Amino acid sequence: MTDSDGVCLESTRSSGVERAAKVRLSTVHGDFLAVGYLDRNRGDEQIALIYGDVAGDGALTRVHSECLTGDAFGSKHCECGEQLGAALDAIVREGRGVLIYLQGHEGRGIGLLAKLRAMQLQAEGLDTVEANLALGLPADARDYQVAADMLLDLGVRSVRLLSNNPRKSEALLRHGVKVAEQVPLLIPPCEENLSYLRTKRERLDHHLPHLDGLVREGVPANAASVTSAASAASADLSG
Repeated sequence: MTDSDGVCLESTRSSGVERAAKVRLSTVHGDFLAVGYLDRNRGDEQIALIYGDVAGDGALTRVHSECLTGDAFGSKHCECGEQLGAALDAIVREGRGVLIYLQGHEGRGIGLLAKLRAMQLQAEGLDTVEANLALGLPADARDYQVAADMLLDLGVRSVRLLSNNPRKSEALLRHGVKVAEQVPLLIPPCEENLSYLRTKRERLDHHLPHLDGLVREGVPANAASVTSAASAASADLSG
């Protein structure tokens, strides 16, 4: 059963989340329905931004991990903030989709202060995986159970997932959400995040074909063509 916003009113399964609020949210990207959730297992407060009727199959979906430095401050160390904006724009162009914003995922799940310490180690020459491990922390501590519970509560049975991370697709499937397609979310690299992006591809299995041909240090002489190709890929997200 759905209401006029295309959001399922009744869940057919036991869920680890509790729906707490629902309100219209106007943003620079478009007007969304914001649905707030409480994670009963961890106590975290979570939010889903919904555009159009997402119940059923094939909704364009972004499961976005919290990144204060990138999302709020526009850090060039990562591409998170740009991915967040690009995903919301793609969902609006599509006319139907949902963005799950996951708190508790800062620094791939290690927390803000630990992430800043890891960034210190990266400045000294470690890559992002080595830095986490040097602090005695997992390379990636994120869990996607709450994201799956939120999607299922909203009546979403399968998604077209905006992600370059195949492990995220595997996690959603493991928790009961089918992934009909993985849609690339490629952001043009810059000199500051090139090493970080390479590590995501080489050590965390992210699919980042727009890095092909880049030199080891800095942005290559053909950066304009690389940036153009990545921008074109982002423009085609809804296709």
